[in-house]
Amino acid sequence: MGRIFETRKHKMFKRYAKMAKSFTKIGKEIAMAVKNGGPNPETNSKLRAVIQNAKSINMPKDNIDRAIKKASSKDQEDYKEMVYEGYGPHGIAMLVETATDNPNRTVANLRSYFTKCNGSIGTSGSVEFLFERKCMFKVAKSNLQVEELELELIDFGAEEVFEEEDGIMIYGAFTEFGNIQKYIEDKNLDMLSAEFERIPNDTKELTDEQQDDIQKLLDKLEEDDDVQAVFHTMA
Repeated sequence: MGRIFETRKHKMFKRYAKMAKSFTKIGKEIAMAVKNGGPNPETNSKLRAVIQNAKSINMPKDNIDRAIKKASSKDQEDYKEMVYEGYGPHGIAMLVETATDNPNRTVANLRSYFTKCNGSIGTSGSVEFLFERKCMFKVAKSNLQVEELELELIDFGAEEVFEEEDGIMIYGAFTEFGNIQKYIEDKNLDMLSAEFERIPNDTKELTDEQQDDIQKLLDKLEEDDDVQAVFHTMA
């Protein structure tokens, strides 16, 4: 297992840890997927992946259907995917992914959180180079042999394949999302989730007290409805 396995969990929080906020975040992802590729999951691979993620957090089918219907209507807010970069306390680099219908509100809120926690928002490109963007899939174990699966998936852009207690993890370059998804679907594998991660090239060890300082900022970010995910370089 390589660097991805060692560092992939250096995210702020499990994106769908809290049920109410989970549904809000998924709803926004559905809206953006529908806008970009249409409301039919059979012809919209991104929407298929988001629907699978919705199922993985037990989002009711009625909620999913309503979100797709709303996303197809004129009443749907126009969400933009915006990524903000900055440093938290103790020199920890952070990338904040947001989905917002009001970028001015979002950046003002984020700047406030960083400032109150002795951090600062940076300019575009200030920390993004410290991370690699990857696609990640989780499939059910079934009777799969991880070694054989990895050998096959290498031809489809996978970089690391390894087993965990609750499934098999597949990581690849950001640009290989479609190829890996197609392989999983063509092989009728049970896909549990699909998303994008930003893997830090290096991480920084902090004391317990310093980690608490970072956690205060992470908690503020997690509470913001515009924030979808946060990635950082804290070990």
